[in-house]
Amino acid sequence: MAKKSHKFKTEVQQLLDLVIHSLYSKKEIFLRELVSNASDAIDRLQFEALTNKKLHAEEAELKIKLIVDEEAKTLTISDNGIGMTAEEVKTNIGTIANSGTRRFLEELKTSKNSDNPEFIGQFGVGFYASFMVADKVTVKTKRADSDEPAVIWTSTGSGSYTLDETEKETHGTDVILHLHEDMDNYLQEYELRRIVKEYSDYISYPVVMDVTRTEKAEEEGGEDVTTIEEEILNTMKAIWKKTPSDVSEEEYNEFYKHVSHDYSEPLKVIHYKAEGVTEFQSLMYIPGVRPMDLFMPDAKRGLHLYVKNVLINESCEDLLPSYLRFIKGVVDSSDLPLNVSREILQDDVNIKRIGKSLTSRVLKELDKIKTKDFDTYLKFFEQFGTVIKEGVHTDFENYDKLKDLLLFASSKSESDRPILLKEYVERMPESQKEIYYLTAESLTQAKQSPHLEIFHSKDFEVLFLVDPIDEWVMQRLTEYDGKTLKAIDRKDVDIHSDEEKEEQKTAIDEATKKYDDLLKVIKENLNEEIKEVTLSSRLTDSASCLVADDMGMNANMERIMKAMNQDVPPVQRILELNPEHPVMPKMLSLLESKENEQLKDYTELLYDQALLTEGSTIKDPRRFSQLVSKLMVGA
Repeated sequence: MAKKSHKFKTEVQQLLDLVIHSLYSKKEIFLRELVSNASDAIDRLQFEALTNKKLHAEEAELKIKLIVDEEAKTLTISDNGIGMTAEEVKTNIGTIANSGTRRFLEELKTSKNSDNPEFIGQFGVGFYASFMVADKVTVKTKRADSDEPAVIWTSTGSGSYTLDETEKETHGTDVILHLHEDMDNYLQEYELRRIVKEYSDYISYPVVMDVTRTEKAEEEGGEDVTTIEEEILNTMKAIWKKTPSDVSEEEYNEFYKHVSHDYSEPLKVIHYKAEGVTEFQSLMYIPGVRPMDLFMPDAKRGLHLYVKNVLINESCEDLLPSYLRFIKGVVDSSDLPLNVSREILQDDVNIKRIGKSLTSRVLKELDKIKTKDFDTYLKFFEQFGTVIKEGVHTDFENYDKLKDLLLFASSKSESDRPILLKEYVERMPESQKEIYYLTAESLTQAKQSPHLEIFHSKDFEVLFLVDPIDEWVMQRLTEYDGKTLKAIDRKDVDIHSDEEKEEQKTAIDEATKKYDDLLKVIKENLNEEIKEVTLSSRLTDSASCLVADDMGMNANMERIMKAMNQDVPPVQRILELNPEHPVMPKMLSLLESKENEQLKDYTELLYDQALLTEGSTIKDPRRFSQLVSKLMVGA
């Protein structure tokens, strides 16, 4: 065959521009693509050898070799796979997006042989990533089971290529990249090692290269000894494809450090294989320590996605919901449809199916830890409880599972040990019909709240929600086990029995008649600060407290919004006064004796006390201090 020049059979220049400038986010991807193609070629050789005796007779070591020529500035990726004939070269390389591998797979679908090999090159453009780093690419190839001569293909990526016969002793393919002037880094051993380690570490065949090592002479004046040895760059150990019983704890921990860059030990290993409509293998880890970037919006997150042992996406966020972003690990699918770049997934349905399975498995493992080793679960929740709560607000499908994973401190917690909602319900008194909670900035603040007084007197437990996200969680978490969750700093809280309600109503009505004029004056004095003033049935010791209206913003939510620099409109809450407190008749006597100025001082003190006990800032601390001092000296 005489050397001939050919035009590419498609709108080549436009497609090459797309491949070179737009398709891949990193230039180093070219090596991943070429190593993957080489792996495909060896896969195909092995598969055809099952029925082709001529191929079966060959026992050469199957491998992929990187050959560096610093003087010529070339990098060669060589394999001893199936190789190609001249016609196959024209079809597979001369026509973009016409992969022989893809067509071969289509042929296999119609055959009766179900033992299909795993091929990565379903599209014919990965090879053209070479032109991102090379100004000329040469391919030498020889078909393993053909008597046709070897061929050489050459192109500068300008829209045409040449094809000629050549000499090649062995079957397989050599891709020779004549690198651009500024691409010398791809001739360096350390860089090639890094790229292979990152993207192709788990390719089933050895990726090798000749490495030069020089040993200093032992004796002075002696000659240094230089040796060249072929070294394997990849481990070929996809531990997620092993049976869990065949993987040691040390191996699991080492791989965790590799994928997470966390040098502590993981809390839990989740290693399983899914079979069915979509098949995949996964190895996931629950970290023991929260990563520093867990709440950083631009942090990399997501599992490593492999297809047939080749890294496709090092942070595939679509595999797990955002609230499980702390999970580290890999997922490997053999039949996942991809787009031409292998960087963006083409079939969202498959990814959603895999993601659904992974999410279910993680939640199942967390539930198992919670049930069998609660102390370990406490450690987990301390680190990741906040993001689990995000899921309650966002994941409607797994809402019921997530509710059972939540932990909260409570008014009856031993040593502040948080409890499950299930535990709370199990120890509710028979007379208690609802689940009560209080949101606050801290556990200390929650414990000191005057809103708890009536609940202590009736021995009702109250959950303490001190995580800022709890305010948003409770907008979704409105019931558990058929019982409504109620905030105790709201106006509509009623924990009394029917008989008690009648007694309370009678007592409040009588007290209201007694203090009606006083309440009106207090409202006038605090007109801009409060929505209304009423007598309370929830206070037993404290003189006053503030409560939010049924649909109003409570104090904790107001603080959170302001901390987020949100515009918060003026919030007026309800001031509740304890009719049994000694301060009430004292203030009534001031009203009757027309001590208006002193009554106003008392009113301010009552309001400021209510602000302080709910954790809010008082408007005028200096004024408050003066009033307290004045009261102390009896002035």
